[in-house]
Amino acid sequence: MPYRDMVSLRLCIDIHNNGQHVWKQGLLCLSAAFPEKLVKLDSQTLTGAKRLQVGRFRYEFLMELSKANNNSFVHEFILTGFSGRPDLRIFLSLLFLCFYFTSILGNGGILFLVSHNVKFHVPMYFFISNLSLIDLVYSSDIVPKIIVGLLFDQRSISYLGCAIQLFLYCALGSTECILFAVMAYDRYMAICSPLHYNLIMQKKTCLRLVLVAYIPGFLHSLIEICCTFRLSFCDSNVLHHFVCDFPPLLRISCSDTTINEMIIFICSSSIIMPCIIFILVSYGSIFIVILKITSAGGRQKAFSTCTSHITAVILFYGTLLSVYVSPKSPSSTDNVHAATIFYTVVLPMLNPMIYSLRNKDIKSALKSTIVGICNQVGIHK
Repeated sequence: MPYRDMVSLRLCIDIHNNGQHVWKQGLLCLSAAFPEKLVKLDSQTLTGAKRLQVGRFRYEFLMELSKANNNSFVHEFILTGFSGRPDLRIFLSLLFLCFYFTSILGNGGILFLVSHNVKFHVPMYFFISNLSLIDLVYSSDIVPKIIVGLLFDQRSISYLGCAIQLFLYCALGSTECILFAVMAYDRYMAICSPLHYNLIMQKKTCLRLVLVAYIPGFLHSLIEICCTFRLSFCDSNVLHHFVCDFPPLLRISCSDTTINEMIIFICSSSIIMPCIIFILVSYGSIFIVILKITSAGGRQKAFSTCTSHITAVILFYGTLLSVYVSPKSPSSTDNVHAATIFYTVVLPMLNPMIYSLRNKDIKSALKSTIVGICNQVGIHK
């Protein structure tokens, strides 16, 4: 049943059930909404036979309403993100597979090095390892579904699967936003207050800072998921995206999404904007301190400890803002898809490279680990 008719039916039955004094109006409402199912009844004189006829019609409409409720529940969604270029399916699937394999190798390598090397048991690498963990789960939440969809043309995702994917997608993205602010605070303390750094940035403090990133991020996602999946999806189940995301879900909903859009805007702004302001203030203070260093070598050394984080922050927040702040236009959908691919597929692969290529300690530890593995393999042979 079309959504318009279903709403009319609900309204009419509500009026009809409101009491004996308005049951005639309810009947007239039913007659106007569904003339093909009702005979014209005299609203002034209704005999007992007519009343029985009204009762029969009321029963039929209740059955129609039950069927409408059952049919309005969406059991799966169809993702149409890459359906427009079937000739590129194999190429894109291999490309995403390479990205995913590189992401697992890079982020898994950083997690292994930080956990097995005492040299990296310091706050900076503790935060980097958490970033690698987020990126690892982040890419695993998105990329395998894309690869399966491209290889086997399996574009459907279950209702529950969509909710789980979107929950992790939103929770990990929000957590990463806050974690970048935490890492900026770590760099601020290391450069602006080096004498108090070890005293302040103890293990308990680092754990609390990480919880400050995870708890609001997952709570934010839970609020938006609960609000979004209470909506009705009775008009369509086709999402013009390659992942489950809030904007395409709101577009296909047949409920009023005004409150949802307001909640998403408030929750997202309350996380993104304070983090951006905090990062800008932190690095503004860092640059002031660096400029006061007299020796060129000291300035270069202090600045080199921040370049990796600054690069990662610019890439992440730049693409994030381009998705949710850019003005709507006919080509905005393609731009959103490209930006989403970048920060869900490419960035989790790039972050390990950004933090390791300019880091002599990580490169040295990685080289020693590879040599040790090769020696062990040689011994076993």
